[in-house]
Amino acid sequence: MNKPKHVVIIGGGFAGINAAKRLAKEDEVTVTLIDRRNHHLFQPLLYQVAMAAISPADIAVPIRSIVSGYDNIDVLLGVVTGVDLKNRKVKCDFGDVDYDYLISCAGATHSYFGNDQWEDFAPGLKSLEEATEIRKRMLIAYELAERETDPAVQKELLTFVIVGGGPTGVELAGALGEISRYTLERDFRNIDPRRTRIILVEGASRILNQFSEEISEHASRELERLGVTIWTNSMVSDVDEHGVVVGEEVIRAQTVLWAAGVRPTEINYTLDTDLDRGGRVVVQSDLSLEKYPEVFVVGDQASFSHTRDGKPLPGLAPVAIQQGRLAATNVLRTIAGKTRKPFFYKDKGIMATIGRASAVLEVGKLKMSGFFAWIAWLIVHIYYLIGFRNRMMVLVQWAWSYMTVRRGARLITSKIWKTREWEMSIARGNASQAKKRVGLTGKRIAKKGTSAKKKSSKKASKKAAKKSSKKK
Repeated sequence: MNKPKHVVIIGGGFAGINAAKRLAKEDEVTVTLIDRRNHHLFQPLLYQVAMAAISPADIAVPIRSIVSGYDNIDVLLGVVTGVDLKNRKVKCDFGDVDYDYLISCAGATHSYFGNDQWEDFAPGLKSLEEATEIRKRMLIAYELAERETDPAVQKELLTFVIVGGGPTGVELAGALGEISRYTLERDFRNIDPRRTRIILVEGASRILNQFSEEISEHASRELERLGVTIWTNSMVSDVDEHGVVVGEEVIRAQTVLWAAGVRPTEINYTLDTDLDRGGRVVVQSDLSLEKYPEVFVVGDQASFSHTRDGKPLPGLAPVAIQQGRLAATNVLRTIAGKTRKPFFYKDKGIMATIGRASAVLEVGKLKMSGFFAWIAWLIVHIYYLIGFRNRMMVLVQWAWSYMTVRRGARLITSKIWKTREWEMSIARGNASQAKKRVGLTGKRIAKKGTSAKKKSSKKASKKAAKKSSKKK
């Protein structure tokens, strides 16, 4: 029997998890999945964590629990720093991992268009840490406004600017509108949350530019009904702790949220392969690299332009899921000596929720908006959410929120770490240094213990000498 081929998967997102599941229980392969976090995150609902509708644990599942039933899959927690394609090695903060086949699905991060210093003042929304940070900033803004006596400062605290009018920006703006008009309406005594100023800034001529004009106009009307002001054809030129500069106008705001663009992972720039203008890896029709057919790049990390119109596929969850499965299938077909399959995307449509009982969606020629689009949005997101517990918890919280207009995750949490030196060393991958430090500490403790024993023995000998002198 031939030795199983080793497949390394970078990333535990939609593509990585689906690739791993496709390779599960296959005798021909052993799988190592590497991720910087120990959980799979359902990103489409991340904005609801940021807007205090659901808790972080409701949309995250430990990766190990997902693959625990598959003996041929191993999971490693670590940061991938690059890939040596020629020598088939994945470089991590804890060392190198060899592979026979590689499926890279490391995702993407925010793009501040060359102004990374803006991130401190305008967090994006790609991780649980960022979602809880946004939640904290939003809730603290209301708390500070409640005790503020200066009307100008109070206005600044109650001004929220969202940069980017895509689905994420629209969903954040709609949720903020609901929070200010309904959720917090009766919770404060010195401020009226309904006076909250929400500004959605979009560089294009309309929001939800990926949708039809009809759907975009409906979304604009719904947002305006929730008190959101929409600025189109507007470009942000600066962001700082006091707010944003749009064109020549300064908007003073305590809270600025970024939903304007994404860029691929830094791993792409370590690869000896072609990248598109946006920095994504150009892949073949079977999702592999031209010079390295044993390497597959999928999801947000890849630029797949083998489409009818020649345009690269968007960074959507259905794209990542389908590509992850096909990449794994092509690995198995290659091992079996079969011809690889080209990737054909089955369009699942696009959708966005605007608020309570209101959403928009487009699937092919079908266009929907309003309540029934919202019901479809709920069903689709519950279907793709991993874990029975998570599905039930989210359903219950949605039902409660729908009936009461309340939000149950309005917690302000602070980042306080008191990490021991050992834990810090492990986090950095310097276990050997940690052992040395612990060893030195142990020697010090041992020396203290030895000196203590010497002192106690001296005391005992003195006592014995006194007793003997008394007897005499």
